[in-house]
Amino acid sequence: EEKPSLSSALFAGTRFDRKRFAGDIARFRTGAQPAAPAPATPDAAPPGPEKKRKRKSKANAKKNSKKKKKRADGAASASDVVEGFSVFKGAEAKEATEESVEVVVREDEDSAVVRRRKEAEREIERAAILRKRYDIHISGHNVPAPLESFEELVSRYDCDSYLVGNLSKLGFQEPTPIQRQAISILLSGRECFACAPTGSGKTLAFLLPMLMKIKPGSKGCVKAVILCPTRELAAQTTRECKKLAKGRKFGVKLMTKDLSQDGNFKDMHCDILVSTPLRLDHAIRKRDLDLSRVEYLVLDESDKLFELGFVEVIDSIVKACSNPSIIRSLFSATLPETIEALARTIMHDAVRIIVGRKNSASSMIKQKLIFAGTERGKLIALRQSFAESLNPPVLVFVQSKERAKELYRELVYDDIRVDVIHGDLTEEQRQDAVDNLRAGKSWVLIATEVLARGMDFKGVNCVINYDFPESASAYIHRIGRSGRAGRSGEAITFFTEEDKPFLRNIANVLVSSGCEVPSWMVALPKLKSRKHRVDRDRISFLTDED
Repeated sequence: EEKPSLSSALFAGTRFDRKRFAGDIARFRTGAQPAAPAPATPDAAPPGPEKKRKRKSKANAKKNSKKKKKRADGAASASDVVEGFSVFKGAEAKEATEESVEVVVREDEDSAVVRRRKEAEREIERAAILRKRYDIHISGHNVPAPLESFEELVSRYDCDSYLVGNLSKLGFQEPTPIQRQAISILLSGRECFACAPTGSGKTLAFLLPMLMKIKPGSKGCVKAVILCPTRELAAQTTRECKKLAKGRKFGVKLMTKDLSQDGNFKDMHCDILVSTPLRLDHAIRKRDLDLSRVEYLVLDESDKLFELGFVEVIDSIVKACSNPSIIRSLFSATLPETIEALARTIMHDAVRIIVGRKNSASSMIKQKLIFAGTERGKLIALRQSFAESLNPPVLVFVQSKERAKELYRELVYDDIRVDVIHGDLTEEQRQDAVDNLRAGKSWVLIATEVLARGMDFKGVNCVINYDFPESASAYIHRIGRSGRAGRSGEAITFFTEEDKPFLRNIANVLVSSGCEVPSWMVALPKLKSRKHRVDRDRISFLTDED
């Protein structure tokens, strides 16, 4: 039998064009030289029957393998086309089904996130429009939106109906700008320091969140503390709080002298305590007053509290209120930079609220500056003003209690009903003077700035600054006794030759409030010292016996 050649053994089962690759095949022949292919002749013998059978079997094997491959490809394509169902329950089809479900869920989640984001953006835009409308300026992150009405107290914060009813009975129909923003901030558990014009409703802004959040408790548990610079303002705040809390058994207490010295705080029902700093500090040190569960601490007229030298006392009170979840707030008509810096040291994540322009007077007050020349000229101008148009009740401010006594002696025998309030009077006498003005028994009340700070004298039509105020802040608080709660008012300020260098600060307040002032006042040189206290001549030379 003839042995197969080397080339046929190497290339078995593979079709090669032997004529085309003859030279390459020849290289693999051992010891053979490449030779030219023999020409085909008709005499060449045809292939034998054995070779034909081999070739035929190879061709059939190729056809069968191709058919099997086509059937496999068809089955795979069929399983891919039918989503979520496979005849053979293959792993690939199962994974494809799970991926399609995940895609649908992810799309739903993404659409929900988009909806929430759009709704949040609409809320932010709505809040910005409200703040712009009411001239509210805020500083802080994630500040709650202001209230649109008192009805939102029920819908947003689940306020008790009795409280909403008391608001309506007391005549509160719509929240003021400071109430719109401060109430929502405090109810959201955030701390704040707020600056708003006098008579803008700051007291209600901090009382309402207290009464909504605090639950009347057991004895010996003070839950809220309100600090005021004067006893008169503390008494007024206590009265307003009791009116607002009517219908619930809240223990609202005013820290009197007797209570501070002899009070049994362990057995006393007191939820809200209103006090001046010194009396509260005395009760903490001498009567073991426990403030560790206080939830709200408010510093009303905060700039005056620090100005009067109560920094150390207030610091000890803040430390006594050691509840880690306490909410602190400061409210005032003026907010100097120094007070703002102090506020930030005792607060966490606080929001600053400014209504209108910072440290400005209410635009509802008509303001005038009158040159009187001398001390004698001021007395003449005051009497002339009363003779021309006396529209009681009227408040007259002087710079000291001695001058208050002197002016009272000058006016007491005039044909007007005048009264005086100063530090040398007893607490009962001072309260009588305030009550007489409110009841209409007296028409004119002479007072110092400290005693009238924050006091809400209903319906005061005119404020007269007999003595030029010590600072722009003092001026704003003095004239703020009129033009309260949306009513109009009038403010007259006398100045002499000695007061001229200090006119610029007050003139700037008038300009910011929309009042006209002579250009020379605004052009006066700026002084380094912001405050002044002029040594003035006596108002009256009458003695006490006279």
